Amino acid sequence: MTYYPPVSPYAAGVGGKCPRCGQGPLYEGFLKLRPSCEACGLDYAKADSGDGPAVFVIFIVGFIAVALAFIARFVWGAPMGVALLISCGFTVVAILALLRPLKATLIALQYANKAAEGRLED
Repeated sequence: MTYYPPVSPYAAGVGGKCPRCGQGPLYEGFLKLRPSCEACGLDYAKADSGDGPAVFVIFIVGFIAVALAFIARFVWGAPMGVALLISCGFTVVAILALLRPLKATLIALQYANKAAEGRLED
């Protein structure tokens, strides 16, 4: 068995790298996982972040987008349409920027914590 030094799940997540070796790319598309790591051969079949990354992104970006719309409208005095455009533009950019690293980080945290499906023991 090959020894792999511990990899920070946060560094692997932000970099979109394998959670075991920290070298191979995790994705083959924007959000599609590779079947396995090119560097160490780790099988990504059980890697499933579910809806977690999307929920985190919705809460983070939604809060900031609404605050940005209020600031643009009531502090800067921007017309309603301009405030909406600023908020929507920020939302699209922030979602695209955050979703990929958040998904990779959750997958790396699952690997680091040896997450598995729940089991009932007698």
